[in-house]
Amino acid sequence: MSAPLEVRRLGRTRYEDAHALQQELVAARAGGTSGDVLLLTEHEPVITVGRGTSADEKRTLGATGIPVVEVERGGEATYHGPGQLVAYPILLLPEARRDLHRYLRDLEEVVIGVLSELELEGTRRPGLTGVWLGAQKVCSIGVAVRRWVTWHGLALNLHTDLAPFRRFHPCGLSSDVMTRVADHVELPATTLLGEVLLVKHLCRVFALELPPMPPLAPPSESGGSCGPGFLPLPVL
Repeated sequence: MSAPLEVRRLGRTRYEDAHALQQELVAARAGGTSGDVLLLTEHEPVITVGRGTSADEKRTLGATGIPVVEVERGGEATYHGPGQLVAYPILLLPEARRDLHRYLRDLEEVVIGVLSELELEGTRRPGLTGVWLGAQKVCSIGVAVRRWVTWHGLALNLHTDLAPFRRFHPCGLSSDVMTRVADHVELPATTLLGEVLLVKHLCRVFALELPPMPPLAPPSESGGSCGPGFLPLPVL
């Protein structure tokens, strides 16, 4: 049986604000007062530094001119900015899925599914986390788990400016390793298509489902329809 998933589209956010919201939702999910939630956002420019970042690399990040934030996730330093789809699944992993290596592979499978819808072949690299297009990386993944509730997540470069990646070693790799989907296929100017596809494949991989669609709003006094009334719902 599929579990329900609430999707919140946050738009453009400061990293600190999205991080605080994640902490709030993780506590609620672990305490049993809320269900599974997926946050979708684009961040203002920021470099996040995971637990795997070396001391030498941390010292170089201050010269990038981009704000730097140290966080709880695994992995090394990466860049977030406009044009990048960031997804934070706040999921209580069922007992059968309580394996962090499997969780990382499942997130990769979600992104590979998204890329396949765009007729692109996403691949994995042995010993590395993330998704690649050919010889370049298109999606970075770094996660944390608290009481088997997941947080942090993935960042898929849709039409991101890649120049900031070249100022350091993203994920500990070469400074020119990153690519973006828009360099391989034509994309709309917003992240909406990526959001829709990511929700679809997250639900597929993790056996989740969206809440039922709301009924149409009643006709207005002038006889016209008021539309489907999505505004009160934090879902796609």
